[in-house]
Amino acid sequence: MDTVYILESGSYLRREGSTLKVFKDGGVIDQIPVDGLKRLTLVGYISLSGGVLDFLIQQRVETVFITPTGRFRARLVLDEHRHVKLRTAQYHKLSDEKIALKTAGSIVRGKIVNMYRLLLLRARQYQDEALRNAAVRLRAMETGVQNPQNFDVLRGLEGAATRIYYSAFRRLIRNESFSFNGRNRRPPLDPVNAMLSFVYTMLTNEVLSAIKACGLDPYLGSLHEVSYGRPSLACDLVEEYRCFLGDRLVLGLINRKVVKPDDFIYRKKPPAEFIDEHEMKSKRPVEMKPAISRAFVSSYEQMMRRRIFYEPLGKEIEYRWLILNQVRQFGKFLENPKNDYKPFVWEN
Repeated sequence: MDTVYILESGSYLRREGSTLKVFKDGGVIDQIPVDGLKRLTLVGYISLSGGVLDFLIQQRVETVFITPTGRFRARLVLDEHRHVKLRTAQYHKLSDEKIALKTAGSIVRGKIVNMYRLLLLRARQYQDEALRNAAVRLRAMETGVQNPQNFDVLRGLEGAATRIYYSAFRRLIRNESFSFNGRNRRPPLDPVNAMLSFVYTMLTNEVLSAIKACGLDPYLGSLHEVSYGRPSLACDLVEEYRCFLGDRLVLGLINRKVVKPDDFIYRKKPPAEFIDEHEMKSKRPVEMKPAISRAFVSSYEQMMRRRIFYEPLGKEIEYRWLILNQVRQFGKFLENPKNDYKPFVWEN
């Protein structure tokens, strides 16, 4: 297994030979063979010693730390990729405001296309005129983002498109046990938003890993401004997968009744601000119970192993390789001034 998630908050890792053992309450609850392991994701407050950390570095295991609320905390960074030419092209090209704006417009267009195609597909399946109308409104915005006047206009259009999409999102939920009254986060206020935030974090980490594998700088993008500690390029390139992968996974689990309201822990609405992550954990209004967290991760991994025809390669590839190859396409765009970046668009 090349990707492993540890979800037991309060557990700790020990190394025994080439195996990592997960301990909680004094007993072993899991064992992880490191042979073949490429990525270890720790969700919640999980401890590991300096010896385990050194072992992960020696074995070149990418290690990601995520809060219990599904927010990215940190990543164990191995030696930087030495692809100087590619990074130089990235700095040069994305520092040109016209090129950066056009690139950001392409990314937003891809996001909008994927959103309205999902809405149109479900409108036909559910015979829902409101979904069709929302899709038509999104489609009308597609032209405007291809040649935006400036970044403020583009980001305004993206925000408007996202609001239209989420205003229709509740109609995609066909399980009366769940409701959706708009997108909220940090912290999510209901089970649907909790699952959306979690899957978006996982997808952003997929994109971030692909960016580093290809040798790009994850902190310089085009749509998202440079901000300390934010991997702006990963935030850019994940946009084309939010709807196609993230939303469809969450909707599938809800509509097939894989998840139930009883699978979540509910608390009173938290304060607007928190002292630290520990306070957020104790006061956040909703969280997945451990069992459903494990089921969610399992469903996510099953999804990432599904296959799709990828036109640039002329063959079917897994979704995880789709993300990696799209990042490679972005790198080719940066190195060739005649190219434009073409985001992944779902052909349904």
